[in-house]
Amino acid sequence: MTEQQQDPFPDPDGEALDRPLTLAVLRQLVRQTWAGLPGDTLVVLPLNADGNLFSPFSNYSLSRYAPTLSPLVGDVFPLPEELNADRALRELYGDRVPDITLPALVLYPLG
Repeated sequence: MTEQQQDPFPDPDGEALDRPLTLAVLRQLVRQTWAGLPGDTLVVLPLNADGNLFSPFSNYSLSRYAPTLSPLVGDVFPLPEELNADRALRELYGDRVPDITLPALVLYPLG
């Protein structure tokens, strides 16, 4: 995060378990906590926070995220360069991209 951006989900003590995961934390988990796991360990994603239904991790995109219903429920939007390059995306999104979007790595389940 740059100096201009503020963490929208502050955790000054670094102890909150149920908070949005940043790429820095994900890197730490992969390099340290999960480093000993076999390479063929399947990565799965739940349908929701309650752990209902699961699907293997399949794909990802670099996007922008903005909360819509609550700080923890929102929508993703294309990056500015994607909008500039794709007329159909510009027509689809128009002026709907909120000013409060944050860079996001979006992980998609297979199913």
